Amino acid sequence: MGPMNHTLHDDFILTGLSSHPKIKLAFFIMFSFVYMTTLTGNSVLIVLTRVFQELNSPMYTFLFNLSLLDISFSSVTVPKMLVGFLVERNYISFRGCFTQLYFFHFLGSAECFLLSIMGYDRYVAICHPLRYVQIMSKKTCIKFASGCWITGFLYSLVHTFFTAGLSFCGAREVNHFLCDMPPLLKLSCTDTKVNVIVILSLGGLAAGASFLLTLVSYIFIMSAILQIKSTKGRQKTFSTCASHLTVVLIFYGTIIFMYLRPQSSYSLEHDKILSVFYNVITPMLNPLIYSLRNKDVQSAVRKFFKKSQMA
Repeated sequence: MGPMNHTLHDDFILTGLSSHPKIKLAFFIMFSFVYMTTLTGNSVLIVLTRVFQELNSPMYTFLFNLSLLDISFSSVTVPKMLVGFLVERNYISFRGCFTQLYFFHFLGSAECFLLSIMGYDRYVAICHPLRYVQIMSKKTCIKFASGCWITGFLYSLVHTFFTAGLSFCGAREVNHFLCDMPPLLKLSCTDTKVNVIVILSLGGLAAGASFLLTLVSYIFIMSAILQIKSTKGRQKTFSTCASHLTVVLIFYGTIIFMYLRPQSSYSLEHDKILSVFYNVITPMLNPLIYSLRNKDVQSAVRKFFKKSQMA
Protein backbone atom coordinates (compact mmCIF):
# COMPACT_ATOMS: atom_id res chain seq x y z
CA MET A 1 0.00 0.00 0.00
CA GLY A 2 1.58 3.26 -1.09
CA PRO A 3 1.65 6.53 0.84
CA MET A 4 -1.59 8.45 0.88
CA ASN A 5 -2.00 12.25 0.79
CA HIS A 6 -4.48 14.07 3.03
CA THR A 7 -6.93 15.08 0.30
CA LEU A 8 -10.69 14.97 0.35
CA HIS A 9 -10.59 12.09 -2.14
CA ASP A 10 -8.56 9.97 0.31
CA ASP A 11 -11.02 10.50 3.12
CA PHE A 12 -13.62 7.98 4.18
CA ILE A 13 -17.26 8.95 4.68
CA LEU A 14 -19.09 7.58 7.72
CA THR A 15 -22.72 7.02 6.70
CA GLY A 16 -23.90 6.95 10.34
CA LEU A 17 -27.15 5.58 11.70
CA SER A 18 -29.57 7.50 9.48
CA SER A 19 -29.66 9.98 6.59
CA HIS A 20 -33.08 11.44 7.46
CA PRO A 21 -32.68 15.02 8.84
CA LYS A 22 -35.36 14.78 11.54
CA ILE A 23 -34.11 11.39 12.72
CA LYS A 24 -30.54 12.69 12.76
CA LEU A 25 -31.58 15.63 14.94
CA ALA A 26 -33.42 13.32 17.34
CA PHE A 27 -30.38 11.02 17.48
CA PHE A 28 -28.10 13.99 18.15
CA ILE A 29 -30.16 15.09 21.14
CA MET A 30 -30.54 11.54 22.51
CA PHE A 31 -26.90 10.48 22.13
CA SER A 32 -25.62 13.83 23.41
CA PHE A 33 -27.56 13.14 26.60
CA VAL A 34 -26.25 9.57 26.75
CA TYR A 35 -22.66 10.73 26.25
CA MET A 36 -22.88 13.45 28.90
CA THR A 37 -24.40 10.92 31.31
CA THR A 38 -21.54 8.53 30.53
CA LEU A 39 -18.92 11.19 31.24
CA THR A 40 -20.65 12.37 34.41
CA GLY A 41 -21.42 8.96 35.91
CA ASN A 42 -17.99 7.49 35.27
CA SER A 43 -16.17 10.66 36.34
CA VAL A 44 -18.05 10.68 39.65
CA LEU A 45 -17.12 7.03 40.20
CA ILE A 46 -13.45 7.77 39.45
CA VAL A 47 -13.40 10.64 41.96
CA LEU A 48 -15.17 8.62 44.66
CA THR A 49 -12.81 5.65 44.38
CA ARG A 50 -9.81 7.98 44.71
CA VAL A 51 -11.14 10.13 47.58
CA PHE A 52 -12.87 7.75 50.00
CA GLN A 53 -10.96 5.02 51.86
CA GLU A 54 -14.03 2.76 52.12
CA LEU A 55 -13.88 2.43 48.32
CA ASN A 56 -10.31 1.16 48.40
CA SER A 57 -11.06 -2.57 48.05
CA PRO A 58 -10.00 -4.65 45.01
CA MET A 59 -13.48 -4.46 43.48
CA TYR A 60 -13.31 -0.65 43.38
CA THR A 61 -9.81 -0.73 41.93
CA PHE A 62 -11.28 -2.62 38.99
CA LEU A 63 -14.30 -0.29 38.83
CA PHE A 64 -11.90 2.67 38.68
CA ASN A 65 -10.22 1.11 35.65
CA LEU A 66 -13.59 0.21 34.12
CA SER A 67 -14.72 3.83 34.39
CA LEU A 68 -11.51 5.05 32.73
CA LEU A 69 -12.06 2.55 29.92
CA ASP A 70 -15.73 3.50 29.52
CA ILE A 71 -14.97 7.22 29.23
CA SER A 72 -12.16 6.58 26.74
CA PHE A 73 -14.10 3.93 24.80
CA SER A 74 -17.08 6.23 24.23
CA SER A 75 -14.91 9.26 23.49
CA VAL A 76 -13.18 7.46 20.64
CA THR A 77 -16.40 7.20 18.62
CA VAL A 78 -19.34 9.17 20.07
CA PRO A 79 -18.09 12.75 19.40
CA LYS A 80 -17.45 11.89 15.75
CA MET A 81 -20.85 10.20 15.58
CA LEU A 82 -22.51 13.35 16.97
CA VAL A 83 -20.79 15.48 14.32
CA GLY A 84 -22.27 13.16 11.70
CA PHE A 85 -25.79 14.03 12.86
CA LEU A 86 -25.13 17.74 12.15
CA VAL A 87 -23.43 17.57 8.73
CA GLU A 88 -24.52 16.19 5.40
CA ARG A 89 -21.35 14.14 4.92
CA ASN A 90 -19.23 12.99 7.86
CA TYR A 91 -15.68 12.80 6.50
CA ILE A 92 -12.82 11.11 8.35
CA SER A 93 -9.24 10.97 7.09
CA PHE A 94 -7.42 7.73 6.32
CA ARG A 95 -5.15 8.17 9.34
CA GLY A 96 -8.06 9.31 11.49
CA CYS A 97 -10.06 6.25 10.48
CA PHE A 98 -7.37 3.78 11.44
CA THR A 99 -6.50 5.67 14.61
CA GLN A 100 -10.15 5.35 15.60
CA LEU A 101 -10.12 1.66 14.63
CA TYR A 102 -7.03 1.04 16.76
CA PHE A 103 -8.27 2.75 19.92
CA PHE A 104 -11.76 1.29 19.49
CA HIS A 105 -10.41 -2.27 19.61
CA PHE A 106 -7.68 -1.45 22.13
CA LEU A 107 -10.13 -0.07 24.70
CA GLY A 108 -12.94 -2.50 23.83
CA SER A 109 -10.71 -5.58 24.20
CA ALA A 110 -9.15 -4.21 27.41
CA GLU A 111 -12.66 -3.85 28.84
CA CYS A 112 -13.48 -7.37 27.72
CA PHE A 113 -10.44 -8.70 29.61
CA LEU A 114 -11.22 -6.54 32.65
CA LEU A 115 -14.77 -7.89 32.87
CA SER A 116 -13.40 -11.44 33.07
CA ILE A 117 -11.00 -10.40 35.84
CA MET A 118 -13.91 -8.80 37.68
CA GLY A 119 -15.75 -12.11 37.39
CA TYR A 120 -12.75 -13.84 38.99
CA ASP A 121 -12.78 -11.19 41.72
CA ARG A 122 -16.43 -12.02 42.50
CA TYR A 123 -15.55 -15.74 42.56
CA VAL A 124 -12.80 -15.18 45.14
CA ALA A 125 -15.05 -12.90 47.24
CA ILE A 126 -17.89 -15.45 47.36
CA CYS A 127 -16.05 -18.79 47.32
CA HIS A 128 -12.96 -17.80 49.35
CA PRO A 129 -14.07 -14.87 51.54
CA LEU A 130 -11.51 -15.49 54.31
CA ARG A 131 -8.63 -15.42 51.82
CA TYR A 132 -10.04 -12.61 49.66
CA VAL A 133 -7.72 -9.86 50.89
CA GLN A 134 -4.71 -12.16 50.63
CA ILE A 135 -5.50 -13.44 47.11
CA MET A 136 -6.67 -10.11 45.69
CA SER A 137 -3.91 -7.98 47.19
CA LYS A 138 -3.33 -4.44 45.93
CA LYS A 139 -0.22 -5.57 44.06
CA THR A 140 -2.15 -8.40 42.38
CA CYS A 141 -4.99 -6.07 41.38
CA ILE A 142 -2.54 -3.63 39.79
CA LYS A 143 -0.94 -6.49 37.84
CA PHE A 144 -4.36 -7.73 36.67
CA ALA A 145 -5.49 -4.25 35.62
CA SER A 146 -2.19 -3.46 33.88
CA GLY A 147 -2.35 -6.80 32.08
CA CYS A 148 -5.78 -5.89 30.67
CA TRP A 149 -4.49 -2.57 29.25
CA ILE A 150 -1.29 -4.10 27.82
CA THR A 151 -3.07 -7.10 26.28
CA GLY A 152 -5.67 -4.81 24.70
CA PHE A 153 -2.88 -2.63 23.28
CA LEU A 154 -1.17 -5.60 21.61
CA TYR A 155 -4.42 -7.23 20.48
CA SER A 156 -5.57 -4.10 18.64
CA LEU A 157 -2.14 -3.56 17.10
CA VAL A 158 -2.41 -6.83 15.18
CA HIS A 159 -5.93 -6.14 13.87
CA THR A 160 -5.11 -2.58 12.84
CA PHE A 161 -1.92 -3.65 11.06
CA PHE A 162 -3.71 -6.21 8.89
CA THR A 163 -6.70 -3.94 8.14
CA ALA A 164 -4.54 -0.91 7.27
CA GLY A 165 -2.64 -3.05 4.78
CA LEU A 166 -5.71 -3.42 2.55
CA SER A 167 -6.31 -1.40 -0.60
CA PHE A 168 -9.52 0.61 -0.94
CA CYS A 169 -10.91 1.42 -4.36
CA GLY A 170 -13.91 3.34 -5.63
CA ALA A 171 -16.51 4.62 -3.18
CA ARG A 172 -15.23 5.11 0.35
CA GLU A 173 -18.52 5.19 2.22
CA VAL A 174 -18.12 3.26 5.46
CA ASN A 175 -21.55 1.87 6.29
CA HIS A 176 -21.20 2.61 10.00
CA PHE A 177 -20.89 5.47 12.50
CA LEU A 178 -17.28 4.43 13.18
CA CYS A 179 -14.31 2.86 11.40
CA ASP A 180 -14.56 -0.82 12.24
CA MET A 181 -13.18 -3.94 10.58
CA PRO A 182 -16.35 -5.48 9.02
CA PRO A 183 -17.43 -2.37 7.04
CA LEU A 184 -13.81 -1.66 6.00
CA LEU A 185 -13.42 -5.22 4.75
CA LYS A 186 -16.53 -4.69 2.63
CA LEU A 187 -14.88 -1.65 1.00
CA SER A 188 -11.59 -3.39 0.21
CA CYS A 189 -10.82 -4.30 -3.39
CA THR A 190 -8.16 -6.81 -2.32
CA ASP A 191 -8.46 -10.33 -0.91
CA THR A 192 -9.58 -10.21 2.73
CA LYS A 193 -9.27 -13.93 3.56
CA VAL A 194 -6.24 -13.36 5.81
CA ASN A 195 -8.08 -10.61 7.67
CA VAL A 196 -11.10 -12.83 8.23
CA ILE A 197 -8.83 -15.59 9.55
CA VAL A 198 -7.11 -13.12 11.91
CA ILE A 199 -10.47 -11.78 13.16
CA LEU A 200 -11.89 -15.25 13.79
CA SER A 201 -8.73 -16.80 15.28
CA LEU A 202 -7.35 -13.94 17.35
CA GLY A 203 -10.78 -12.55 18.21
CA GLY A 204 -12.05 -16.02 19.07
CA LEU A 205 -9.02 -16.70 21.27
CA ALA A 206 -9.29 -13.39 23.16
CA ALA A 207 -13.08 -13.25 23.55
CA GLY A 208 -13.35 -17.00 24.06
CA ALA A 209 -10.68 -17.14 26.78
CA SER A 210 -12.18 -14.12 28.57
CA PHE A 211 -15.70 -15.50 28.36
CA LEU A 212 -14.52 -18.97 29.48
CA LEU A 213 -12.83 -17.51 32.56
CA THR A 214 -16.02 -15.60 33.38
CA LEU A 215 -18.18 -18.67 32.79
CA VAL A 216 -16.03 -20.90 35.02
CA SER A 217 -16.04 -18.24 37.73
CA TYR A 218 -19.84 -18.12 37.68
CA ILE A 219 -20.18 -21.90 37.70
CA PHE A 220 -18.29 -21.96 40.99
CA ILE A 221 -20.22 -18.90 42.24
CA MET A 222 -23.60 -20.50 41.51
CA SER A 223 -22.45 -23.74 43.14
CA ALA A 224 -21.49 -21.82 46.29
CA ILE A 225 -24.77 -19.87 46.30
CA LEU A 226 -26.85 -23.05 46.02
CA GLN A 227 -25.13 -24.42 49.12
CA ILE A 228 -26.40 -21.49 51.21
CA LYS A 229 -29.38 -22.74 53.22
CA SER A 230 -31.41 -19.55 53.67
CA THR A 231 -33.23 -17.96 50.74
CA LYS A 232 -32.34 -14.49 52.00
CA GLY A 233 -28.67 -15.46 52.15
CA ARG A 234 -28.73 -16.77 48.59
CA GLN A 235 -30.42 -13.61 47.32
CA LYS A 236 -27.98 -11.33 49.17
CA THR A 237 -24.96 -13.23 47.82
CA PHE A 238 -26.27 -13.33 44.27
CA SER A 239 -27.05 -9.60 44.35
CA THR A 240 -23.31 -8.89 44.73
CA CYS A 241 -22.63 -10.28 41.25
CA ALA A 242 -25.96 -9.81 39.44
CA SER A 243 -24.98 -6.42 37.99
CA HIS A 244 -21.66 -7.74 36.69
CA LEU A 245 -23.37 -10.75 35.14
CA THR A 246 -25.87 -8.50 33.33
CA VAL A 247 -23.17 -6.35 31.76
CA VAL A 248 -21.10 -9.41 30.83
CA LEU A 249 -24.02 -10.95 28.95
CA ILE A 250 -24.68 -7.72 27.02
CA PHE A 251 -21.03 -6.97 26.30
CA TYR A 252 -19.84 -10.44 25.32
CA GLY A 253 -23.09 -11.30 23.56
CA THR A 254 -22.87 -8.39 21.12
CA ILE A 255 -19.13 -8.84 20.49
CA ILE A 256 -19.41 -12.57 19.81
CA PHE A 257 -22.40 -12.03 17.52
CA MET A 258 -20.60 -9.29 15.56
CA TYR A 259 -17.11 -10.70 15.13
CA LEU A 260 -17.26 -14.46 15.59
CA ARG A 261 -19.70 -15.47 12.89
CA PRO A 262 -19.20 -16.35 9.21
CA GLN A 263 -18.51 -13.38 6.91
CA SER A 264 -21.43 -14.36 4.68
CA SER A 265 -23.88 -13.74 7.54
CA TYR A 266 -22.70 -10.18 8.27
CA SER A 267 -25.41 -7.54 8.26
CA LEU A 268 -23.84 -4.11 8.62
CA GLU A 269 -27.20 -2.53 9.49
CA HIS A 270 -27.64 -4.93 12.40
CA ASP A 271 -24.00 -4.49 13.41
CA LYS A 272 -24.46 -0.73 13.71
CA ILE A 273 -27.33 -1.23 16.15
CA LEU A 274 -25.31 -3.74 18.17
CA SER A 275 -22.36 -1.33 18.26
CA VAL A 276 -24.60 1.31 19.80
CA PHE A 277 -25.36 -1.06 22.68
CA TYR A 278 -21.82 -1.94 23.71
CA ASN A 279 -20.04 1.26 22.60
CA VAL A 280 -22.61 3.91 23.61
CA ILE A 281 -25.25 2.48 25.96
CA THR A 282 -23.19 0.07 28.09
CA PRO A 283 -20.59 2.68 29.18
CA MET A 284 -23.48 4.83 30.39
CA LEU A 285 -25.10 1.96 32.29
CA ASN A 286 -21.95 0.59 33.94
CA PRO A 287 -21.60 3.19 36.73
CA LEU A 288 -25.33 2.83 37.42
CA ILE A 289 -25.65 -0.94 37.55
CA TYR A 290 -22.29 -1.53 39.19
CA SER A 291 -22.27 1.23 41.76
CA LEU A 292 -25.41 3.22 42.43
CA ARG A 293 -27.09 0.19 44.01
CA ASN A 294 -24.03 -0.29 46.22
CA LYS A 295 -24.41 1.01 49.79
CA ASP A 296 -20.73 1.97 50.07
CA VAL A 297 -20.95 4.10 46.93
CA GLN A 298 -24.23 5.68 48.04
CA SER A 299 -22.62 6.58 51.36
CA ALA A 300 -19.58 8.05 49.55
CA VAL A 301 -21.87 10.12 47.29
CA ARG A 302 -23.66 11.60 50.32
CA LYS A 303 -20.34 12.45 52.00
CA PHE A 304 -19.04 13.96 48.76
CA PHE A 305 -22.02 16.32 48.41
CA LYS A 306 -21.87 17.26 52.11
CA LYS A 307 -18.21 18.25 51.67
CA SER A 308 -19.10 20.20 48.54
CA GLN A 309 -21.82 22.16 50.35
CA MET A 310 -19.51 22.94 53.28
CA ALA A 311 -16.70 24.15 51.01
